[in-house]
Amino acid sequence: MLMTTGPFDDLDDYLALPRVSGLAVSADGSRVVTTIAELNATKTEYITAVWELDPAGAAPARRLTRGAKGEAAPTFTADGDLLFTSVRAGEDDDKPPAALWRLPAAGGEAARLAELPAGITAVRAARTAATIVIGAPLLPSAGTVDDERRLRKLRTDNKISAILHTGYPVRHWDKDLGPGQTHLFGVAADGGLTDLTRQPGAALGDADFAVSPDGTYAIATWRVPAPRAALRSVLMRIDLQTGERSVIAEDLAADLEHPAISPDGASVAFTRETVSTPQQAPQITLCHLRLHSGEWTQLATGWDRWPASVTWTRDGAALLVTADDNGRCPIFEISLDGDVRQLTTDDFSYTDVAAAPGGVIYALRSSYAAPPHPVRIDPSGSLTALPCVELPALPGELTEIVATAGDGTPVRSWLVLPAGGQERSDPGSNRAKEPVPLLLWIHGGPLGSWNAWSWRWNPWLMAARGYAVLLPDPALSTGYGQQFIQRGWGAWGGPPYQDLIAAVDAAVADPRIDAERTAAMGGSFGGYMANWVAGHTDRFAAIVTHASLWALDQFGPTTDGAYYWAREMTPAMAQANSPHRFVERISTPMLVIHGDKDYRVPIGEALRLWYQLLTESGLPAAADGTTSHRFLYFPSENHWVLSPQHAKIWYQVVTAFLAEHVLGEQAQLPETLG
Repeated sequence: MLMTTGPFDDLDDYLALPRVSGLAVSADGSRVVTTIAELNATKTEYITAVWELDPAGAAPARRLTRGAKGEAAPTFTADGDLLFTSVRAGEDDDKPPAALWRLPAAGGEAARLAELPAGITAVRAARTAATIVIGAPLLPSAGTVDDERRLRKLRTDNKISAILHTGYPVRHWDKDLGPGQTHLFGVAADGGLTDLTRQPGAALGDADFAVSPDGTYAIATWRVPAPRAALRSVLMRIDLQTGERSVIAEDLAADLEHPAISPDGASVAFTRETVSTPQQAPQITLCHLRLHSGEWTQLATGWDRWPASVTWTRDGAALLVTADDNGRCPIFEISLDGDVRQLTTDDFSYTDVAAAPGGVIYALRSSYAAPPHPVRIDPSGSLTALPCVELPALPGELTEIVATAGDGTPVRSWLVLPAGGQERSDPGSNRAKEPVPLLLWIHGGPLGSWNAWSWRWNPWLMAARGYAVLLPDPALSTGYGQQFIQRGWGAWGGPPYQDLIAAVDAAVADPRIDAERTAAMGGSFGGYMANWVAGHTDRFAAIVTHASLWALDQFGPTTDGAYYWAREMTPAMAQANSPHRFVERISTPMLVIHGDKDYRVPIGEALRLWYQLLTESGLPAAADGTTSHRFLYFPSENHWVLSPQHAKIWYQVVTAFLAEHVLGEQAQLPETLG
């Protein structure tokens, strides 16, 4: 294979690359911070620290925190102090929870401000008042923080992990829910805590809330029970002096989420996601609520995109919204009259958008050409990258192609091509290039898009090994309008599959790509599609399926949010679109990968897939038990496989499996597998 140089050639070098996430801007706009995660000395964990950036884009980033276990959730107070959470062991506690720390703007050392026995999960501060609100779990029977400490110690000392549930759900992604319930607490200057949300039950979930600029109230996404073990989200106003709360917006036909309070505190912007049905996909729109009247309306109703994040401009005249769009995720400015103006027109996706005085915007941006990095966008539209981490050189080029589906719909894809290529002897050319193998990567979701850098699913690691990587957005992908999503709704094995095949056909038409050496892989819904592909075509030499859905009738009731999937996945839909029904047609070697702590796609999917591959597929195990299929199992990992040492093994096994079946090379497995 071709040889390149850089961090993508060696997994250790790649895993050691620093990773930027999160952004916070002070009220006066003079300070900007982010967090950078770096690999620890044993290469088993990423440690995150807070770094200060130069808003002018001239000076290098400066590290502010150095906790042994890292820091998270940086937030500025109204007077410019920096708040963050950190796990720092004390003299009497070698396994402390994440506490709230404060680093004075005037300088000096950070000091612990507040702590709770089960840790602090969210931090918000008012922009113009000395109000700090945190989110943290509390046991249902704990009336005070002292009660909480006693009950937690009782469970720990007796090694109790049992949880008694009275409602649904009981799990989320990779976490067991309960027995703690998220509360909001007011934090006094001396660290004293006031419980602002008595007996919230499971309503606050992951603590999605905003604090008013004057610090008098908060608006939270509040989950309430709905029929058939479902949840729906309303907006709750919480008085930060009395704890009194009242619902300010609800819609029985939709979930209302992601509240953002205007700079004058008079209105709230939020998103509205309709409750889907077997016939109708969900739709997400932007809404605006005037608090004095309680009336709310949808904005930009003719704009056919889904708002992903919502932030107010500092003057309160408009909203800054990010939304998937044609393989990117730009920033849009939307006026309260509903006028939409796209602010960024490059090939990047933007997150963590923060408005500063004078019309300046700070954000993180990324694409498949660059990992997340901070930028400043001036009112003129000019963009300045703020010095932070060095962006890695890429071992190839990023292009895009557009295929045409059978129904005439355009299907666009990113295409990663490796640098150089393999030279061969050819009578017509002294230095002709050997066409390269193609790897089809199918995104998860399914409501998503290949439009931002991924550390876990990184095509450049495969490009460095000589593969072209195709990243298509088939039906159900976001960023192409509501009808593009609707095409695949309830018909997963139809238009999404057909779009993928059309995209592959367009890619292999490129003379630089070898149509005879192709493979497919995907994770989550992408794993579902990989399984479906395996049962419907033999054009691929190998298929990798990660955290995949296999038997839809089994998956639906056992996933962590069964009520959500039941809205689309009727018994008829599950029967028609379940990959397990076509196991006898599978004649392609498959690598199955799954983590035991995956609650979104439970391990039972992989166990059943593995057994049926060996006993019922068109490529079953031989009488002596040998098989060309493989099962990479992670007992301690979840949906994503996050530990650096396991991510390394993941790529080592995937590349060895593909090398054997696509390139005809002998598999070289890591010795760490024993």
